[in-house]
Amino acid sequence: MANSAKRILVVGPSWVGDMVMAQSLFITLKARYPGSTLGVVAPAWSKPILERMPEVDEVLSLAVGHGEFGLANRRELAVRLRGRFDRAIVLPRSWKAALVPFMARIPERIGFLGEHRYGLLKERRKLDKQVLNQTVKRFVSLGLPLEEAMRGEFAIPTPRLTIDRDNLVNLRLTHALSSRPAIGMMPGAEYGPAKQWPLGYFHELAARLIKDGFEVRVFGGPKDHTAGENIVKELPHAHNLCGKTQLADAVDLLADCRQVVTNDSGLMHVAAAVGVRIHALYGSSSPAYTPPLTDNAVIHYLALSCSPCFKRTCPLGHTNCLNELEVEQVYRAMRVDSQRANGVNVNA
Repeated sequence: MANSAKRILVVGPSWVGDMVMAQSLFITLKARYPGSTLGVVAPAWSKPILERMPEVDEVLSLAVGHGEFGLANRRELAVRLRGRFDRAIVLPRSWKAALVPFMARIPERIGFLGEHRYGLLKERRKLDKQVLNQTVKRFVSLGLPLEEAMRGEFAIPTPRLTIDRDNLVNLRLTHALSSRPAIGMMPGAEYGPAKQWPLGYFHELAARLIKDGFEVRVFGGPKDHTAGENIVKELPHAHNLCGKTQLADAVDLLADCRQVVTNDSGLMHVAAAVGVRIHALYGSSSPAYTPPLTDNAVIHYLALSCSPCFKRTCPLGHTNCLNELEVEQVYRAMRVDSQRANGVNVNA
C-alpha cells in the first residue's frame, strides 16, 4: 500500500482490553498514511470507547453477540460498505470475522492465517508467536508491510483515550463523590476466577487507603455489582459503581483517580489509556503477553512455577498465584507512590 490517502477498514476485536490495544494500530495507520480515513467494524458496546479515539473516523456497529454467527447482519453491513474502502485489516483470527470485508468486495484484505479462511483474505500472514509475542504487536504488525512486520522491531504507539471533563463533573455530582483523592479498584476479570485477586484482599486494602484519606471507587459491569458490594461493605468514602456507569463514564472517572488497583482485565487497559498510575495484579495470565500499555504502572506478579497457566480456573485448585499476593505488598507500593506524588523523598 503506497503512502497515500487510503480508505481503511479494520475489523476490531470483541473484548474491551483488546479494543483499547487496537488503538496502537489505528495510530500507526494514521501516521503512515496521512489523509487516510479509518472505519472500524465493532460490537455496539465498543462504540463509546472508539469514539474516544481521535484516529477513528467512523464506527460501524455489528449487531452480533459473542459466539453468534449472524450471517444476515454481516451481509447487511457488507452491502452498505461496498465501494467505500480500499483495504481491510481483520484483527480476529476467526473465519466469520473475515466475512464482512469479503462480502463487501474490499480489494485488499489482510489478516493472520486461521480457521481455513484462505479464500476470504487476499494477504494471509503466518503468525510467528515468538516474534509477535504480545497481542498489541500482532495488531500493529498487520498495519505494516510484511517484511517489516516479520522482524518485529517496530514502534508500539501508546493508546490514549480522550477525556470528557464536562461529563466528569456531572458524574461526580450524580454519584455524590467526595473531594478526597480517589483510588480506583477493578475486581472483575471476564476471563475467569484465576485472574481475580480475592475480594477480601480488595476490601482490606480499601479500608487501609480510606484511613489514609482516600476515596475508593469500584468499577465494573453489572456482573461485578456483588463483588463491589463486598469491597465497600461498611466502609465510608467507598462507592460501588459497578453496573451504575457506562463504559465512557468509566473512562472519565478513571482519569480522575490518583491510582488504580486492577486485575488483568479490560478496564486495566482503559486505565492505562487515560494515564492513571496502575497497580496491575497478575495470576494465571502473563504481564509479558498483555501488559498495560503505559510506563506508569507497577506489576504485581509472583511468577510461581505454575504460572502463567492461562486457565480460567486454577488447575491445581489453590490459586496461589493470587492468594499469596499479599495486601501488604500492594499497599506499600501504593503508599510509596502517594508519597512521591506529594514530594516526599521515599529514599531518605
